[in-house]
Amino acid sequence: MKKRLTLLSMALASILHAEQIDSIEYVNLTKISSKIASETLALKVGDELDINKINNAIKEFYKFGYFDDISVKEDNGKLQFIFKEKPSIANLDIYGYKTREEDIDSLKVLMGLRKGSMYSAQRAKNAKEILLKELEKEGYINSIVEIEVEPITAGSVSLTFNVNKGDEIIIKDVNYVGASNLDDSDFENVTANKQEEFASWWFGQNDGELKLDQLPYESPRINELYFQNGYLDAKVKDPFLKVDFASNQARLDFFIEEGQQYTTNSITIYIDESILKSKELYPELKLKKERTFNISKLRDDVEYIKTQVANLGYAFAQVKYDIKKDEKNATADIIFNVIPGKKVYINDVKISGNSRTLDRVIRRNVYLAPGDKFNLTDYNDSVSKLKRTGYFDDVQIQQRRVSEDKMDLMVKVVEARTGNLILGGGYGSYDKMMVNASINDNNIFGSGLSLGLSTELSARKSKFQFSLKNPAIADSKYNGDIEIHNTDTEIDRDEYELDKNAKGFSVGAGKEFFRNFYAGARYRLDFIEENYDYDDEFVKQSGKKYYEDTDYVTSSITPYVNFNNTDDFYLPRNGIKAGSSLEFAGVGGDSKYLKSSSYFKYFYSLEDKFDLDWIFRYKANLRVLIDNGQINQGDSLYLGGPKTLRGFKSYAFGPDNDNGTYEDPYKRMFANSLELSFPLVDSAKMRWGVFYDYGMIGEENFNDVSRSSTGAVFEWVSPVGPLQLIFAQPIDDESGDDTSSFEFSLGSSF
Repeated sequence: MKKRLTLLSMALASILHAEQIDSIEYVNLTKISSKIASETLALKVGDELDINKINNAIKEFYKFGYFDDISVKEDNGKLQFIFKEKPSIANLDIYGYKTREEDIDSLKVLMGLRKGSMYSAQRAKNAKEILLKELEKEGYINSIVEIEVEPITAGSVSLTFNVNKGDEIIIKDVNYVGASNLDDSDFENVTANKQEEFASWWFGQNDGELKLDQLPYESPRINELYFQNGYLDAKVKDPFLKVDFASNQARLDFFIEEGQQYTTNSITIYIDESILKSKELYPELKLKKERTFNISKLRDDVEYIKTQVANLGYAFAQVKYDIKKDEKNATADIIFNVIPGKKVYINDVKISGNSRTLDRVIRRNVYLAPGDKFNLTDYNDSVSKLKRTGYFDDVQIQQRRVSEDKMDLMVKVVEARTGNLILGGGYGSYDKMMVNASINDNNIFGSGLSLGLSTELSARKSKFQFSLKNPAIADSKYNGDIEIHNTDTEIDRDEYELDKNAKGFSVGAGKEFFRNFYAGARYRLDFIEENYDYDDEFVKQSGKKYYEDTDYVTSSITPYVNFNNTDDFYLPRNGIKAGSSLEFAGVGGDSKYLKSSSYFKYFYSLEDKFDLDWIFRYKANLRVLIDNGQINQGDSLYLGGPKTLRGFKSYAFGPDNDNGTYEDPYKRMFANSLELSFPLVDSAKMRWGVFYDYGMIGEENFNDVSRSSTGAVFEWVSPVGPLQLIFAQPIDDESGDDTSSFEFSLGSSF
């Protein structure tokens, strides 16, 4: 290009003197507008021709990356720029590597190519190198990628990458030479490259596939493992990989010097006692005297001390540590030095990314405001609270230091789609065909208000509901909601079917009394009809009916308490959801009872411990019904279905009269679930998991009936809401139980 510019300068110098520009023309220019081209040229009609400005403009035009060639002509004041634009990619295909559309799209993003991108041989070459590296990462050695470029028009090409995957290398043997104090299984928990195991295709077995990109990190991982077990002198050399290309098998050797295991002898914290008393920190440290040293616990203690100091406003506090080894006695003295710096105050909170959500809706969920003293716990809790709203796909709060004692908080959000028009359906063994339809918006006009209108239709249930919720009335700590419903529920028993229709409304109000803890009350008024359809043969033989059709009114008030510190709305990875309520029916109306309902949900991510996006989940439900004058049959507790005991149909366990006598409503119920969730397609928010459920129910005791089940679940946070496909197998079902091997759930998650 330098040669082109030099020749152009010589040519122009001979013809351009002090001529005036009469016109400017851009030929074959489509990638940028004439306006931008004129701004780049920095010359206009009426100006004198300036060779330097023209040369500079050509350089700037090339920087756009859109042009293969640019030439300039001048004829009696008529200036003409002639562009030869790079062709664009009209079609892009990758063959021979990956089959799922989502994976191929991810590859294209990684390669930096897409339809409409500018094509150049260098860009294609760079994309090829990226593709080869990805193949190598997955253990495919000596792969070949061929590029086909086919012109479609003068300005577009079709680009095809044909992949011939090389041989996949399988690790047949891994040796940890010099390791005597730790087992092979310990190393396998932290390394990515593992020895192939018997039946490697089976779930949980090591497949032995070589992950070449992970090899540089294996030695540090093993070294870290030794440090976690107190071996502070451990040394792990870079791994030695020997590949037999004839058989595509490999042997991997690690050479280890373990050294001796150290015990923590003493722990000392040096800190300005006027800021924080060191004696308040010692009891909470994870490192303990006279116990094996653990580097992970040391790092946790550093974070703990820093958090306690930062909670007092010292945002830029530093906690440095020193490990003094006594090799003779195999002990280690730990010294923490705390450098607090100055107290830091919030200068401003700046919000970006919210094209729809109002600033005030975001600010009310941030616990720090201009003028506040910095608090690290408030800072972290703000991120979690914003994610729990469900308004955003991503939330980041960055700290920007303004001065020695001031900082700005940069709140950056990526808004989620909160408004949905849903039409869905499915099939369940109990409900049969199901249709769900709803119009809802969890963030109306960006105000934070939630409005919903929904219907659910199936062979066993029909539900129409309207709801309006305000999580922060006038941006305060108070919340309120109103809900109107019409619900028909069919409960199928051996001798009869109960059709329960409830029309009514509820209205509630509450307040956040302290962080993540809410309390309030809800009033409910329902007009209920219970109709019983008995089997004709049963009535003919027995000559009786257990229950008669009845109408009644339930008027109740329910005080409640809730706690929620989870880190996401649809897919929590850490935190607790818990709540308890006591419904008092008898505020007018016919029903008179007390119903206690409590729930507990726990979420724990295994990513920090094992570098795996696995989520452990536990939930429990406890319900107790107390007769206070009138309990109707439709008020009974039931067990079974996706929300309580998977593997059994909804309402599987409750009063069923299978002994030929009248049964009172069931008044005691407990159900709990253990679940382990794994990623499936991260980009599509798809996961799968395995579970174990156990539940029990009874009239006056919890264990009149007890059952358990296990199975797998597919879940997808889809554009129309959470969706679950449940495949379950009862463990201890008995003859006559209503079991269910498959259920479909839309709109609810764990």
